[in-house]
Amino acid sequence: MSATHGKLIILTAPSGSGKTSITRYLISKYPRLSFSISATTRAPRGAEKDGVEYHFLSVPDFKAKIDANEFIEWEMVYEGKYYGTLKTELERIWNGGKVPMLDIDVKGAIHVQQQFAGDCLSIFIQPPSVAELRRRLEARGTETPESLETRVNKASYEMSFNHHFTKTILNEDLDKACAETEQVIKDFLGW
Repeated sequence: MSATHGKLIILTAPSGSGKTSITRYLISKYPRLSFSISATTRAPRGAEKDGVEYHFLSVPDFKAKIDANEFIEWEMVYEGKYYGTLKTELERIWNGGKVPMLDIDVKGAIHVQQQFAGDCLSIFIQPPSVAELRRRLEARGTETPESLETRVNKASYEMSFNHHFTKTILNEDLDKACAETEQVIKDFLGW
């Protein structure tokens, strides 16, 4: 069994902070890292595929998995939209000899790090400001005015939790944030 078996890495941030871009960069560079595919009840966007970007579940299926204690964490992140990390997903990655990278919301990240204290590195990706976060979300072109306001308000609240995590990395410049995150992970895993 490797020295990294049972370890995991969490990247968390408000929506639009760049955590998914940073996660993709690291996974493409380090084959020993593996993306933990979250489960969600939201509909696929664009070309998203079940079992690739997310495990897309119906609300009844998601609730049945909650009742069966199949998640290490789950949240209703937005009204009626559930997200969670399945225990089987982490086992799949560990059994493959890799380290799971979780790209999850702030509340879920707090729950996971409480369960895996000592074996978990949690990194909060901090946007430069709420105004910049709003600009990034608007640039995506995927939000209605209502959903944009919901995400911006939630982001403001989530930013107040950055002190709960092992490390906070400011994402003002994506390349710099990727390099800083990479170094923190390499130090944690002894690479």
